[in-house]
Amino acid sequence: MKVSSETVVYSMAAENKPVATCKPGNTIIFETKDCFSNQIRTEDKLFELTDWDTVNPATGPVAVEGAMPGDVLKVSIKKIEVAGQGVMIAVPEMGFLDKYIEESQTKIIPIENDQAVFNDKIKLPLSPMIGVIGTAPAEIAVPCGTPGSHGGNMDTTSIKEGADLYLPVFVEGGLLAMGDLHAVMGDGEVVVCGVEIAGEVTVKVDLIKGKSISDPILENSEAWYTIASAPTLGEAAQKVTDNMFEFLSQRLSLPTNEIGMLMSLICDLEVCQVVDPEKTARMKLDKKALAEYDLMF
Repeated sequence: MKVSSETVVYSMAAENKPVATCKPGNTIIFETKDCFSNQIRTEDKLFELTDWDTVNPATGPVAVEGAMPGDVLKVSIKKIEVAGQGVMIAVPEMGFLDKYIEESQTKIIPIENDQAVFNDKIKLPLSPMIGVIGTAPAEIAVPCGTPGSHGGNMDTTSIKEGADLYLPVFVEGGLLAMGDLHAVMGDGEVVVCGVEIAGEVTVKVDLIKGKSISDPILENSEAWYTIASAPTLGEAAQKVTDNMFEFLSQRLSLPTNEIGMLMSLICDLEVCQVVDPEKTARMKLDKKALAEYDLMF
């Protein structure tokens, strides 16, 4: 099944009509526009000239048969393919460097030989990731540019090929949607963008019944991550720490104090992004340290 980038939403909402329905275990290809809806193709097109109402489109949503509130969608990211060029912007009064940026600029980033060509001396290996991915929240619609417990604009560099993302289901069908790919991005996204780019994402979608989570959880071959968003970075950091404590408490037969001590030894608190309406953090748990436990979702 392939979902066209012509079928997008600009908010994740229970009232969004699914553009397709899949069975658990199906593989889906999501064709995605970049975060500017492919409006910026040349360097003379500034961000201020784009249609703000079409920023951060998410392709979908796709309903998953049998998904009900309290379940979990497991989204296995099999492949991310990106287009032949990406775009970056710097805009006054946006991002963590706003006090230094005095005028707006657009920079086109060619993709050549699996590298993002920043200039003739700086060529960065591609590390494609999904910026916006999530389910529909239960009540109020959330713009695709805003992250939350449903996922959304988490801008988390670990959401890439080979990872499994676990998303809470709040409405019937789940209503999975995604977009906002980055060819390369650093943690924090401090100038309010990575290499924004169109592309295609191939995922396998599974349904886990009766095992609810409050916020997204990510797994790859090396680590588990709790991910959470909140109005401040401190609040997001507290949330991911609490969620990791709960994750470990459910899987390790250790006293509370020792779980806390263990987290101080083997968990890393990391920043995802600091430039969206809500800030996003993650806590990384190294699998090697707990290899004897063989932790499962």
